[in-house]
Amino acid sequence: MKKTPLYEWHLAHGANMADFGGYKMPLWYPGGVKNEHLAVITGSGVFDTSHMAVVMVSGLDAHDLLQTCFTKDLDACTGKKRAPLCPGRCAYGAFLNERGEVLDDAIVYMLETHSYMAVVNSGMGGVVAQHLTAHAEGKKATLIDLTDRVGKIDLQGPLSAKILEKVLANPDAVFKTLPYFSFKGHFDTTWGPADAVRLADHTPIMLSRTGYTGEFGFEIFSAPDHIVHIWELLLDAGIESGIVPCGLAARDSLRGGAVLPLSHQDIGPWPFINHPWSFALPFNAEASSSNADTLSSNAEHAGFTKKFIGDGALGRVKHNEYTYAFSGMDPRKVTPTDPAEVLDEDGRAIGTVLTCVTDMAIGRHGNQIYSISSPDKPKGFAPRGLCCGFIKVHAKMAPGQEVVLKDNRRKITVEIVENIRPDRTARKPMAGMI
Repeated sequence: MKKTPLYEWHLAHGANMADFGGYKMPLWYPGGVKNEHLAVITGSGVFDTSHMAVVMVSGLDAHDLLQTCFTKDLDACTGKKRAPLCPGRCAYGAFLNERGEVLDDAIVYMLETHSYMAVVNSGMGGVVAQHLTAHAEGKKATLIDLTDRVGKIDLQGPLSAKILEKVLANPDAVFKTLPYFSFKGHFDTTWGPADAVRLADHTPIMLSRTGYTGEFGFEIFSAPDHIVHIWELLLDAGIESGIVPCGLAARDSLRGGAVLPLSHQDIGPWPFINHPWSFALPFNAEASSSNADTLSSNAEHAGFTKKFIGDGALGRVKHNEYTYAFSGMDPRKVTPTDPAEVLDEDGRAIGTVLTCVTDMAIGRHGNQIYSISSPDKPKGFAPRGLCCGFIKVHAKMAPGQEVVLKDNRRKITVEIVENIRPDRTARKPMAGMI
């Protein structure tokens, strides 16, 4: 098993460690998962994400290669006006095979003209690099797999900017014009943009307004030998804000409540269609933004703004599998690996449970879900937590419809929903978070 630069720090601070994606990673710290989860909703938390992989794509044909291999249309993906991707902006999408199945999801960053960076999941750097190389024949494009050569920390929560403000050399300049899914700086000092973001001690970082929790925050990229130093700087700067180190368990419960998929669990070796993440596909104005019903079987890429690997397979899908988000009635959950199945109102098995976690920051009041961060929450609101996650079923469903999840221990009733944890802060303007 591999270790991140923070491995010894985790052990020294009592982290419960486990194998994940080929790395020894912290599941939680002595304060517990609930404390870590709630800290990110109300204050801030830091996550060791150096197990993630980075693939650099450069050259005159780098854009065309990514347009062919990546689901997001890089010519129409930025902001409400769907402007082309430009230096300093990034986009979420997926890499598919010819069958339309997910190799991995990713965020693609445009560094400069003809220069991009793809951030993929643990252990997937080589796979994605090989996939891109296989489709780069005849193109002027260079691929470099930087697995284990880039360190990464996620600082998440509504107080993240206030903490960063204490450690950045020039926070006012950094925070100016830094909208959601944008970034500044670079972890490599040989690159011109590296001077755009430095810590007060001159350490260069790439600072990205992204994350995997649904809450306001940042992803920080740096050379691996700076990671422990940066981690400790953030923890020291965040003492008054109640910052806590967070493990994979809180990362899982937070992303579940934020309706964010886990690659190879919620998306994987099946067609990347009929799911809550339609924004990762380049649907055109005439096609449905939520499913493939209007894709024409007569034109392999009908319904999309561009042609990409796997588009034809998605257009030919017989609509017999759908992925939906759900929310339970209380904190009780089932275990997908038990295994857990989905039952309809007549008790018939219609699918499987992909993810089932408990978001401890939410609860029900009447028929409505509130978060502890909801400005309109009822007086005295104290969430017990609600189970939530994703199911894959062989039936089309609508929000509000109820199904039963069953494993070998229990049955629970859950509701199909479009949104889970309300009042998430990820997209809030920077000006209101400083």
